[in-house]
Amino acid sequence: MPSWSFVQSGFAGARAIGADWPPMDHETITVVSGLPRSGTSMMMKMLEAGGLAVLTDNLRTADEDNPKGYFEFERVKKLAQDQSWLSEAKGKVVKVISALLRHLPATYRYRVVFMQREMAEVLASQRQMLVRRGQPADGDDAKMADAFRRHLGDVEKWLAQQSNMPTLFISYNAILQHPAEETARLNQFFDNALDAAAMMEVVDRALHRQRREERERL
Repeated sequence: MPSWSFVQSGFAGARAIGADWPPMDHETITVVSGLPRSGTSMMMKMLEAGGLAVLTDNLRTADEDNPKGYFEFERVKKLAQDQSWLSEAKGKVVKVISALLRHLPATYRYRVVFMQREMAEVLASQRQMLVRRGQPADGDDAKMADAFRRHLGDVEKWLAQQSNMPTLFISYNAILQHPAEETARLNQFFDNALDAAAMMEVVDRALHRQRREERERL
C-alpha cells in the first residue's frame, strides 16, 4: 500500500480507507460515488481529463444543471438486478451513486473515489434542479439532511469493511478551495499515473462556473 502521509479527516482534505490498493491495470474498476449533486460529474470529468477511460452511454445529455454532462451509464440504475455489464467497466471509471454501492459484486477489484460536499449545498443544488424541471421542491431540508447523514455514515462503515474496495474520500468544496493540493492527493491515489495539469483545468472551469452562479444570485 502506498504511503499516505497527508491523510486528513473531515472535509479539510482527502482521506483514504482500505487495505491494499489494486494496481493501475485493465482489471480494476474505478468507481466515482457520492450523493446526487455532490460533485460526482466534475470528478468524472477530472479523471477523464487525467487519462482514464470513462464508461458512459451519453443518454443523459448536458443541461443547465450539468453543462459538461452527467457521465452516466444507464444500466447502473439497475445494478441490484443486473451486474453483467461490469466486465465492460474493467480499466475504466463509472459513476455509481452511494445508494447502489452495496450491489457491486465482490468478484471484481475496485478503486472508489467518494465525493463529499457541504450538506446545505447538496440540498440547495438538488432543490434548484427540481425547480428547473418543474417538480415539487418543498421538502423538509432538516429531515433530508439527517437522512443523508445517516446514509453516508452507514456507507462509510460498509466501505471500511470491503477488502476489494479501497476508497478515497474527497471534498468537492476542498477541491475548489485548494485545487492543487487536492488534485495531488487524488493523483497519489492513482499511483501518480494521471495528468494532474489536465485535471486542474477541469477544476478551474468548475470554479469559474460557481463564481458566475454566485454573482447571478446577488
